[in-house]
Amino acid sequence: MARPPPLGELPPGYTSPARSAAPQILSGSLKAPLWLRAYFQGLLFSLGCGIQRHCGKMLFLGLLAFGALALGLRVAIIETDLEQLWVEAGSRVSQELQYTKEKLGEEAAYTSQMLIQTPRREGENVLTPEALGLHLQAALTASKVQVSLYGKSWDLNKICYKSGVPLIENGMIERMIEKLFPCVILTPLDCFWEGAKLQGGSAYLPGRPDIQWTNLDPEQLLEELGPFASLEGFRELLDKAQVGQAYVGRPCLHPDDLHCPPSAPNHNSRQAPNVAQELRGGCHGFSHKFMHWQEELLLGGMARDSQGQLLRAEALQSTFLLMSPRQLYEHFRGDYQTHDIGWSEEQASTVLQAWQRRFVQLAQEALPENASQQIHAFSSTTLDDILHAFSEVSTARVVGGYLLMLAYACVTMLRWDCAQSQGAVGLAGVLLVALAVASGLGLCALLGIAFNAATTQVLPFLALGIGVDDIFLMAHAFTEAPPGTPLQERTGECLQRTGTSVALTSINNMVAFFMAALVPIPALRAFSLQAAIVVGCNFAAVMLVFPAVLSLDLHRRHCQRLDVLCCFSSPCSARVIQILPQELGDRTVPVGIAHLTATVQAFAHCEASSQHVVTILPPQAHLVSPPSDPLGSELFSPGGSTRDLLGQEEGTRQKAVGRSLPCAHWNLAHFARSQFAPFLLQSHTKAMVLVLFGALLGLSLYGATLVQDGLALTDVVPRGTKEHAFLSAQLRYFSLYEVALVTQGGFDYAHSQRALFDLHQRFSSLKAVLPPPATQAPRTWLHYYRNWLQGIQAAFDQDWASGHITRHSYRNGSEDGALAYKLLIQTGDAQEPLDFSQLTTRKLVDKEGLIPPELFYIGLTVWVSSDPLGLAASQANFYPPPPEWLHDKYDTTGENLRIPAAQPLEFAQFPFLLHGLQKTADFMEAIEGARAACAEAGRAGVRAYPSGSPFLFWEQYLGLRRCFLLAVCILLVCTFLVCALLLLNPWTAVLIVLVLAVMTVELFGIMGFLGIKLSAIPVVILVASVGIGVEFTVHVALGFLTAQGSRNLRAARALEHTFAPVTDGAVSTLLGLLMLAGSNFDFIVRYFFVVLTVLTLLGLLHGLVLLPVLLSILGPPPEVVQMYKESPEVLSPPAPQGGGLRWSVSPTRPRSFARVTTSMTVAFHPPPLPGAYIHPASDEPTWSPAATPAGNGSSNLSSRGQCPATR
Repeated sequence: MARPPPLGELPPGYTSPARSAAPQILSGSLKAPLWLRAYFQGLLFSLGCGIQRHCGKMLFLGLLAFGALALGLRVAIIETDLEQLWVEAGSRVSQELQYTKEKLGEEAAYTSQMLIQTPRREGENVLTPEALGLHLQAALTASKVQVSLYGKSWDLNKICYKSGVPLIENGMIERMIEKLFPCVILTPLDCFWEGAKLQGGSAYLPGRPDIQWTNLDPEQLLEELGPFASLEGFRELLDKAQVGQAYVGRPCLHPDDLHCPPSAPNHNSRQAPNVAQELRGGCHGFSHKFMHWQEELLLGGMARDSQGQLLRAEALQSTFLLMSPRQLYEHFRGDYQTHDIGWSEEQASTVLQAWQRRFVQLAQEALPENASQQIHAFSSTTLDDILHAFSEVSTARVVGGYLLMLAYACVTMLRWDCAQSQGAVGLAGVLLVALAVASGLGLCALLGIAFNAATTQVLPFLALGIGVDDIFLMAHAFTEAPPGTPLQERTGECLQRTGTSVALTSINNMVAFFMAALVPIPALRAFSLQAAIVVGCNFAAVMLVFPAVLSLDLHRRHCQRLDVLCCFSSPCSARVIQILPQELGDRTVPVGIAHLTATVQAFAHCEASSQHVVTILPPQAHLVSPPSDPLGSELFSPGGSTRDLLGQEEGTRQKAVGRSLPCAHWNLAHFARSQFAPFLLQSHTKAMVLVLFGALLGLSLYGATLVQDGLALTDVVPRGTKEHAFLSAQLRYFSLYEVALVTQGGFDYAHSQRALFDLHQRFSSLKAVLPPPATQAPRTWLHYYRNWLQGIQAAFDQDWASGHITRHSYRNGSEDGALAYKLLIQTGDAQEPLDFSQLTTRKLVDKEGLIPPELFYIGLTVWVSSDPLGLAASQANFYPPPPEWLHDKYDTTGENLRIPAAQPLEFAQFPFLLHGLQKTADFMEAIEGARAACAEAGRAGVRAYPSGSPFLFWEQYLGLRRCFLLAVCILLVCTFLVCALLLLNPWTAVLIVLVLAVMTVELFGIMGFLGIKLSAIPVVILVASVGIGVEFTVHVALGFLTAQGSRNLRAARALEHTFAPVTDGAVSTLLGLLMLAGSNFDFIVRYFFVVLTVLTLLGLLHGLVLLPVLLSILGPPPEVVQMYKESPEVLSPPAPQGGGLRWSVSPTRPRSFARVTTSMTVAFHPPPLPGAYIHPASDEPTWSPAATPAGNGSSNLSSRGQCPATR
C-alpha cells in the first residue's frame, strides 16, 4: 500500500492516517495511464483554448477548406457497369475477364431482348393456339419497332444479330441473301409457319412477288435460278445446314390464315396443330442443324406424362438478339446509308438503346388489359436504366433528411432560458456535418474513387446520423461545464472532457470502414473507403470547426442575445448571488432556496519519492445527503468529485422545492439519475438483464444458421414495377444462364485434342449443365470442325471411288471432295507444302477421331471459310481469327492449292447452358464443379477457365464468409488496440470489444429471421457495425473509468452523464436513416434501412443496458481511490436542523498543489443571505475563488465585465 505524502507537502487541516485523513491516492499501476490521459487531455485543452481565442478565423478557414473540397463533387464519376461494380478486384475471375477482353474486346457478341408470356390465372396452360396467338401478337408488335434517328429509320432487320452469313461469289445472290438472311430470334413460334412473320427481310426478283420468309421455299427458288447462275456451292451449303423448305414446310398455327402456304402440313385439313406435340423437343430456326432452340429456352413451368412427353407449360419466352454497338458501327461504316451523318460507335449505341426502349414499351402494351395472358418485356438497356436510376441522388430525400435533422437538433437544444438555449448551435452543427459530408465525398471524387448506388443512396444519410452524434455529445458537455470555469477556457474545458470520446468513436469508425474495404467487391470497397474518408472529415469538422461555433455561441450568451435570432437582446433576466464561503461560516442555508452555489477546489500533486499522484479535496462546502438514496447511500455519498456535489445539490433542491412542476426539471439526465440507473443497477435487475441478453444471443445464434447467401436481381429492382415482374417470372420459369468454357493459349491445341474432348465431356457431365438432345451432336467448335472434316472426307472417298477425282485433277468432283483433295495434300512444311502421295495414305480424321496435328491449323482455315453457319453455331470466337480463304473449284493456276495455316490459338470457347440454378448453393455447386473440371484439364496441360455471369457475380460467395470473419476479427483486434491505447485500460477495452462482438452476432442472427441474405453489402454493414457500435459504448465506458466509488456508483454516474448524448445520437442516427425508408428500391429499405435501424437499436440497448451492468459486475477498479478518510471535525459536521445545508470555512490551498477542478456557481433567488453581494445575472461569473484571500473575511468581488472581443 502506498504511504502517505510528506507532511510538508500536505495542506492545512490534514491529519494522519491514524486519525482517518482522506486524500485520494492513485494506485501505482495506474499512474502512467492517468498521466498519459492527462497529457492528451491537456493537448485538447490547449487546442480548445486556441480555437476559442481565434474562433472567427477558425470558422472562416474551416468553412473555406471544406467548401473547397466539396467542389470536388463536380468531377465525381458514377459507375453503373455491373462488371466494374461486382467482379472481385484482383481475383481469378477478374484476371480471366481481363484476358477475355484482351482477346475479344470489351463487348459481347450480341445483346438479348426478351419477351416472357405468363397467364393471368395462376397455373393455366399456355400450350394452346390462343395463347400462342397472343404471343405472336406481342412478338410481332415488338419486331415491327422502328425508331428515327439521325435522319434515318432503324428497324429490326438492320440492327439484329445474324449468325453465319455466307460469302457468295455471285453478286446478285449475295445481295439477295444479305437482305433475306434471317435475324436470330429464339421463339416457340419457330415451330410454326407464323415464326416467319417475325423476320422482316425481303428481296425482289423480276417476275416474282416480293420474296419474304413467309413465302420463301429455298429449294424451289434454287431450282428456278439454276439455269441462270451457278449455285452448286450455295445449294450444298443449304443442304448441310438442313434448311429444306424453311418456314413454309411447317404447320400453320392458324390454318384459316389466308397466307398460310399450301406446303404447310395442315393447310388442307384446316385443323389447328397440337401445340404441345409440335413444341416437344424444342424448335428450329431456318436451319435445322445449327439453329435448334431447346425446350428449356422456350417453355417454362413444363409438365410431362409418365413417358416424359410434354403435356403443358405455364410460360413462353422469345428472345431477340441484336448486334453490339461495335458490330453495328462496323456493319454500317462506309455504307451509303450512313456516309452523311458522321457515323460513330456512340451513335450506334444510341440507336440500339432507343430501339430497345421502344421495344419494351410496345411489347408491354401489345396485349389488352382484359387479355388472359400478360407480357413481360426486358432488354439490356432496361437493366442499364435501372442501375442509372438506382445510382441517382434523390435530391428530395437528401433535402428532406437534412431538414428533419435540422429541426430535431434545433428543437432538442432550444431552452426557455435564452442564456442556456443552443438552438443555433444545433442548426450550425447539422449544417457543418452536411458540409463535412460533401467535402468528404468531394475529396473521394478528387482521389478518383468512383461513386455507385451505395454512395448516392445511403452514405449521405448514414454519415449525417453518425456525424451528428458527436455534435450532440460536445454540445451537452459544453452546457455542463463546471461553473466558475473562466470564460476564456470554456471551449478548452469542453474539448478536454469530450475530445477523447470523439477521437475514440471517430477513429474506430474509420478503422471499421477501412477494414470493410477488405471485402474485395469494387462497389463495396469504394463505399467503405468513401465512408472512412467522410467520417474523417466529420472528425476534423467536429474537433476543429464546431468548437469555434460553440465559442461564438458562448459570446452570444455572454452578451445576452437571443438564441437563433442573435441580433436581438435576450429578455431573460436573473440575479446571481456569489456566496463567500468564509463569510457563511457555520450558518445554515434556508431550505426554501431554489438554487445554490457551491465552490469546490481539488488539488493534485506528484510526489517524486513515492511515485504517486495525490489528489486532495479540501472541502469548502459540505452537503448532507438526502434521506432517500436509490443506490443505498452510494450514488449521492460525499467523497467523489464535483459531479457528486452537483448531484447532491440537485437532489436536495428538488426535494426542497416541492411546489415546482416535475416537468420543469425533467430531462434525460434526470431520468437516468433518478429512475433508470437505480432500477438498472439493482441485483435482480442485473440478473434479468443478463438472462434476457443471453437469451437474445442464443436466439441470434440460431438465426445465424438461417442466413442464406445470395443477392438476386429481383432484390435490387423496385417491387411493383414491370421490370420486377419480368425478373420474377424469369427467375421462376427460365433460370438459364449462357456460359462458356474458355481455352487459353500456352499449349498446343493440335496435340491436345484428346484432352480438349475430355474437358468437354467432364464439363458436360456437371449437374447444372443442360444436355443437348440425344439426336444432336455436341455444340462445340471442335466437334463441328471434326464432323465437317469427316463429311468432306466421305465426299472425297466417294468421288475417288467413282473416278471423279484423280491424283492430278479434282475439277470433276464435288465441292466437298475438292476441298478434301486440297487438304489431304497439305504437309504443313513451308519448304515442301504439298505431297500428292498423301491422297490415299492419310485421312483428315484418324480412327481415334483426332485431326492430324500437322493438318490441324490448315484445316481450321478451310473450315472457318467454308462453313460459316457451323462456325456461328459453335460460338468459338477464335483469337487470333484464322485467315480468310476462298475456295475456287475451277482455279487452274495451282495457287489455290496453297492454304495458309491459322495462327496458334490463344482463345477459343465451348458454349454451355446452365439450368436449375435457383439458390446460391446451386450456383456455388456449379462453380465448384466447373473449377474442378478446369483444374483436372490443367493437369493434362490444357489451360481453361469458365466464363459467364454465374462466375462473374456468384463466385464471390465461395470465400465471402471467410472474408467476413477475417474482417470482423481483425477489426475487433484493432478496436481493442485503439480503445486500450486511448483509454489506457485494457480491461475496459476487453469489455467494449466483448459487447461489440455480441452486437455483431445478434445483428447477424436477426438478419436470418428477417430473411435478409448474406452478400457483400450486408457484410460491409456487419463489419461497419463494430465501428458504429463504438458510438454507443465508449462514452459509457469512459465515464465509468473516470468516476470514483464502487462499481455501482461509477456505473450510475456514467449513465447520468452519457445517457442524454448517447440517446440523442441514436435518435439522430435513426432520423438520418429514416429517409432511406422512403426509397423506391426495396433493396435500399431492406438491406440498408432495416439492417442499420436494427444496428442502432441494438447499439442503444447494449450501450445503455448491457454494458453498464457488465461494468457494475466486471468493471475495472477506479483509477483514483480513497485510501483513508478525512478527520471527523472537518468532514463530518453536525447535521443541520430542518433539512438545511451547513458550510465550513475553506482551508488555504498550499502553493505546491495545482488546481485541477474548477468552481461551481448556481444562481438562487432573494431574500439574499447576509454578506452576499447582488448584481445582474451573467451566464459566466467573473469572480474566481482563487482571487479571494483565504485568511480574512472581506470580500474581493468584481462586477461582470464587458462582452469580450471575439477574434
